[in-house]
This record gives sequence, structure tokens and C-alpha cells, in this order.
Amino acid sequence: MSLKLFRSTGYHSILTPGEARLALHPGWAVAMAAGWVGLACNVWFWQALASGGRDLLPATGAALALSGAAGFALSLLGWRRTFKTAATVVLLLGALLAGGVLTQDIPARLLVDPTLRLSTLMPTWASLFQWQVPTLLALLGGVPVIYLWNVQLRRLPGSDQFRTNLAGMVAWALVFTCGFAALYALA
Repeated sequence: MSLKLFRSTGYHSILTPGEARLALHPGWAVAMAAGWVGLACNVWFWQALASGGRDLLPATGAALALSGAAGFALSLLGWRRTFKTAATVVLLLGALLAGGVLTQDIPARLLVDPTLRLSTLMPTWASLFQWQVPTLLALLGGVPVIYLWNVQLRRLPGSDQFRTNLAGMVAWALVFTCGFAALYALA
């Protein structure tokens, strides 16, 4: 019979050696989610690439504006307990906007219209029951959300997390400003 000095509960904390290196930094998680919303959920960008580069500049401006808005929101809410929920909402909203833009064929230049409302970019109720919008919600929203909830995020001390969030908000606000400046210059 052997003597056990330590009892194992099966719980592994973040303090185990090497685990902190393997976990994803919250800044990278924000960048990945914002990049997904700006590029993968950007129907204008994919339509511009499919048409041989026509309207690529407004689509790129829209990509920067969407990434900047998503990154700013995720940096603002990028705390340990709120990040995954906020990222889920942002990713599903990006997929829903992609479905609305695709089904209504809204041009990217409409984003600089001062009378534009967010509700005009959303899909109509009838299109929610067609195959395009649920498919986009599953592929563009569901797949990254499943990945996000299964990935471990690195825990940072409070002051480091605050600095990371503040730097992220400033950087993503600049990206958003550059995107809208490009859209206004092209309008």
C-alpha cells in the first residue's frame, strides 16, 4: 500500500506549467473574431472578388469598417467573463447581416448614406425561412462560435487585461475610421 501525499481532484488550473503558453491571448481572439466578421461575413467583398475586382475598394472599406466595429465592441467587452458571450453575439450578428445583404442585394456604397438604418441591412422575415439565411447563420456564425467556446483563453492579470482592452479599442477605432474614410472618399 502506497502513501499518497497529494490528492488529485482532476481539476487542472491555469497555473500548470505550459498551459499559459498554450492558451490563446485575448487580443488574438478579438483579432480573429473581428477578422472573421470583416472578411468572411462581408458579402460585398466576396461579390467584388467574384466580379473580377469591380467595386473592390468600397468592399475593402466595408471590410475595414466592419472589422473595426466588431473589434472595438469585443475589446470593450473583452473581459474574462464577458468575452465569449459578446463574441457569440457579434459573430451571429455579422452572419445575420451577411444574410440580409445577400438576400436583399444591398450595395456597399449604401453604407455611407446618412439615412441608412441597421434594420435595412437585416434580412426580412420571409428570407429567414429560405435556405440562404439559415445556411449563412450556421456556417458564418455557428462554426466560429463552436470553435470559440472550445478554445481556452489566457487569463491575464487585471491591469494587463485593462491595457490590452484599451489598446485594442484604440487600434480597432482607427481601423473603423480608416474604413469609413475609404467609403466616404469613394462615395
